[in-house]
Amino acid sequence: MAAQVAIDGAGPGRRPLIHPGWVRVTHWVNAIAMLVMIGSGWQIFNASPLFDFMFPKSVTLGGWLAGALLWHFAAMWVLAVNGLVYLALGFATGRFRRKLLPITPGAVIADAKAALTFQLSHEDISVYNAVQKLFYAGVIVCAVVIVLSGVAIWKPVQFQELTALFGGYDTARWVHFAMMAAIVGFLVVHVLLALLVPKSLRAMVTGR
Repeated sequence: MAAQVAIDGAGPGRRPLIHPGWVRVTHWVNAIAMLVMIGSGWQIFNASPLFDFMFPKSVTLGGWLAGALLWHFAAMWVLAVNGLVYLALGFATGRFRRKLLPITPGAVIADAKAALTFQLSHEDISVYNAVQKLFYAGVIVCAVVIVLSGVAIWKPVQFQELTALFGGYDTARWVHFAMMAAIVGFLVVHVLLALLVPKSLRAMVTGR
């Protein structure tokens, strides 16, 4: 029992630790870096759009192409370094294995139906449901791909093998945009759920 208390960081009258310090710090740094990358990325998109629309200036960052590129690259390095720390600690501590596995199609379908009918329980926020597991694992993959495709776009000659892996410069731009759209979609759902279940937001601030 004493060992379990030590592991959970809980004692008499204290709530158990859900998110250790390294999770909370990397989470908020990633969130800020991603918002900067999205805002500056939309401004870069406006300078050379893939589609027949432009993002409103009010949601972009950087003023125009040169300023947006400076913000984008600065945030990219923060995201890459912080993301590597998060991934390394997530694997080393076994947190990813405990929190995100297993993910089965049956469980995802069942929990998705429960969520859509407002029957999904949020009593124990220390345990992720199948939909959360899929979303969190998916956004990690998207973050890795968006950084790699960004490097392929940034230095297509120096990293020509990486650019070729994405099918060329133009295809890498499409992949980069698709990953951005997926991450924005995740953020919208993530924020909405945090507002609907405030204790999950509190836990990411206090850890408990």
